[in-house]
Amino acid sequence: MRLLGILLALAGTSLTLSGQTNAVEIRKLTLEDCIQVALEHNLDVKIKRLNPRISRFTLRADYGAYDPSLSLAGEHDYSVAPGGITAQGLHYPGTEMDVNTASSTLNGMLPWGTTYRIGTQASDSYGTDQGFPFESVNGGVGLASFDQPLLKNFWIDNARLQIFLDKKNLKITELDLRAQVMNTITAVEQAYFELVFDQENVKVQRKALQLAEQLLAENRERVQVGTLAPLDEKQAESQAAGSRADLLVARGTEGVQERALEVLLSDDYSKWRNIVVQPVEPLVAVPQRFDLQESWSRGMSLRPDLLQQKLKLEQQGYTVKFQKNQLFPQLDLLGSAGYSASSTVSFDQAATQLAARDNPYWTVGGKMTFPLGGINARNTYKAGKLTKEQLGLQLKQLQQNILIQIENAIETAKTDLQRVGATREARIYAEAALDAEQKKLENGKSTSFQVLSLQRDLTTARSTEIRALADYNEALANVAVNEGTTLERRHVTLEVK
Repeated sequence: MRLLGILLALAGTSLTLSGQTNAVEIRKLTLEDCIQVALEHNLDVKIKRLNPRISRFTLRADYGAYDPSLSLAGEHDYSVAPGGITAQGLHYPGTEMDVNTASSTLNGMLPWGTTYRIGTQASDSYGTDQGFPFESVNGGVGLASFDQPLLKNFWIDNARLQIFLDKKNLKITELDLRAQVMNTITAVEQAYFELVFDQENVKVQRKALQLAEQLLAENRERVQVGTLAPLDEKQAESQAAGSRADLLVARGTEGVQERALEVLLSDDYSKWRNIVVQPVEPLVAVPQRFDLQESWSRGMSLRPDLLQQKLKLEQQGYTVKFQKNQLFPQLDLLGSAGYSASSTVSFDQAATQLAARDNPYWTVGGKMTFPLGGINARNTYKAGKLTKEQLGLQLKQLQQNILIQIENAIETAKTDLQRVGATREARIYAEAALDAEQKKLENGKSTSFQVLSLQRDLTTARSTEIRALADYNEALANVAVNEGTTLERRHVTLEVK
């Protein structure tokens, strides 16, 4: 609803600058407006937002390892065996037999590594044997077999390993999305303040051109009346030409920066082609209190990249646990149990035997398999331990880098705030100096060259002041992203669906 209100407000504040088909519109945006639009439409955020969903489906798929599978089978067999002559010279007839068989099997694995097979089977055999008709019904139902690992694959196996890894991967993708949102917000802040700077710099260059053209007009009048040398007029013309060039460059830079901001706000840049973004927030320097220890603490607990590295270390630790388990021999407990039935009369009689559980059977046993050599498992385990050690060192390195990044960001912000005060004073002094020099020129006590030089100094001072203001605001955004507090600072709640 908030985004809808922003978009309606944008439409309401759009001003048509041209009556042509491709009318240019001005959209007045606050920084908060830009952040909200970017979070909804920025393509980088949209792409990263899909990763947690993909990881969640992947994790759910891992549990398919415990899905049972059911197989059904049916078969008809026919055979004929020839007769013969016994040792006593008696002739006996052959055998003709038909067999109908049906079976069903349920296979699966349990979360603690047990594999099982539950099956039923029934067969009906009939025909003639040495000229006499016969029929036989056999059947069975029960736990055909189970296999429970006791050493290798007991406390961890491939299925459980993958589930653990993908649980951590889900958290990693959520943190990756958080990092992308933070980076996007920071990029919007920097682009917004850069655009404000560029627009203010255009005003500065426009004022510089006005001053240069005003001085040029005055010098021409003085040259015409003979109170000024023609060289002074040429100097003023040169300054005016240079100021026009500087204004053109400033306008070009403004256009580039405006497009840089629009790219961050859009998932369809063509819709922004005829829109001019007009920031409505001025460049101001609001002093901030910094506590390095608090910033370090926030960075250690909130930085997404640090939390991701910790999760990767946990993943590798679990992988090493699996690899260690693979060093053990395969020791399995085996067993089976069930009931059987047979009848030469009918299926009903066989079914009665099964219902009464007249013919139970069971087996229990074990199997041990020793790997001869075990080169692959041993070296995989050693490599896994070294990889875990490496990830631990990378975690320490990242923690150290984060501390340095936060401290550098805070010092930069402090310095930029001091620059704001210094450049403001420099601009005030430059305005006073130019005003005084212009009065001296009017009284014939200065030269056009001195005035032109002070005009350039004032232009530089004005541009430097707004540069310092923009740098300070961008430095505050940089402190927040290094602390991992960008979302909290901008009151953004990230929901992962």
